[in-house]
Amino acid sequence: MRRKLFYPFLILCSALLLASCSSFVAIERSNHEYSDSAFIGYIKKKNIPYTKNNDVLVLNGAHAKFGSLLDDISKAKHHIHLEYFNFRNDSINKVLIEALVKKVREGVEVRAMFDAFGNMSNDSPLKNKDLEAIRAQGIQIVKFDPIRFPWINHAFSRDHRKIVVIDGKIGYTGGINVADYYLNGIEGLGEWRDMHARVTGEAVNELQRIFLETWEQESGEHIEGDVYYPQHTPEGGADIAVVDRWPRKTPERMRRAYANAIHSAKDSITLINPYFIPMPIVSKALEKAIDDGVKVTILLSAEGDIKAIPDGVWREGYRLMKRGAEVYMYTGGFNHAKVMCIDGKFCTIGSANLNSRSLMYDYETNLFIFGKEDTEELQHYIELDKQRSFKLTKEIYKQRSCWSRLLGWFVCMVRFAM
Repeated sequence: MRRKLFYPFLILCSALLLASCSSFVAIERSNHEYSDSAFIGYIKKKNIPYTKNNDVLVLNGAHAKFGSLLDDISKAKHHIHLEYFNFRNDSINKVLIEALVKKVREGVEVRAMFDAFGNMSNDSPLKNKDLEAIRAQGIQIVKFDPIRFPWINHAFSRDHRKIVVIDGKIGYTGGINVADYYLNGIEGLGEWRDMHARVTGEAVNELQRIFLETWEQESGEHIEGDVYYPQHTPEGGADIAVVDRWPRKTPERMRRAYANAIHSAKDSITLINPYFIPMPIVSKALEKAIDDGVKVTILLSAEGDIKAIPDGVWREGYRLMKRGAEVYMYTGGFNHAKVMCIDGKFCTIGSANLNSRSLMYDYETNLFIFGKEDTEELQHYIELDKQRSFKLTKEIYKQRSCWSRLLGWFVCMVRFAM
């Protein structure tokens, strides 16, 4: 009986794999065009929002993110909008809620939205009584797409974004949720590493648009006006493309953007990404870059928070290492950052993992930042993480048990369920 079920399952996985591979459309690597120019050309051709003269602050870790965020919240004058996958009911949540309640009392509008599944999946969820208490203090807070039996199809496309917009002038996005373990780590696993970005400039209007469209979908409240979309004076030297994945509107946008960014590289690609069992469109882009002589450096976590997934991550890392990539395994805890640098010219920070879960189902937002200084700063933080890692070799991989390697193979075979 098991064999009868197993073979159709393999056929289904293979069909999905081929379907995904067929969606790969990449720009040609040209010897006469810089990588950033080539990718900007792709961005504009696909009508992806592209903004100029932004200022970016790369926030290396949750302490930097929440310190900056709480300071900006304290200065808010008109509105604060928050959108998170995980809004865990723990101490940093309480600090954040207290700061927001204070602003409500000053007359500031506060709207917050969190993913219903993300809330259910953590061990300290916001319960109905908690939400009632928050609303009683003047904060508008809603769940994104609550899962109600029997409509289990709602479990697929979840809001994995992490966005904050303050007064339409300051924006935040990246990989850091509202949860204590980003600050304190997890017992037995260690530090939970991640990165975020603070932005001022025209790109903030795009983050605002994403939030307000999602807010209207979930709450029914339509919001517009200059106070939410103010004019921005030039603030810095960074151009930013805001790449948003909305399952029904732009289902392929994130994975194609990643693939084309990788494909534009001429000299180097450096990336960190958790749950690294990438979709074929990303794998093929990385393979072609390696084959074309681009130096590809990948930093992965040796351990993880989900059983069996690290075995698949090790396998994918080893496969690309054999092809020619430099692969580092992070041992300082769990590295949850979703960042990439291309040729020292542009980079990305955001919420998107490179697995099928993020790139085929979820709502995701990444900033693609065109600025040498910002890219160099992000590259610097990646180099620091490499110091807490070891370089993967054939000898090290072969030391893993046969069971771990077999489990890794199986996890990669069923990547579309991840």
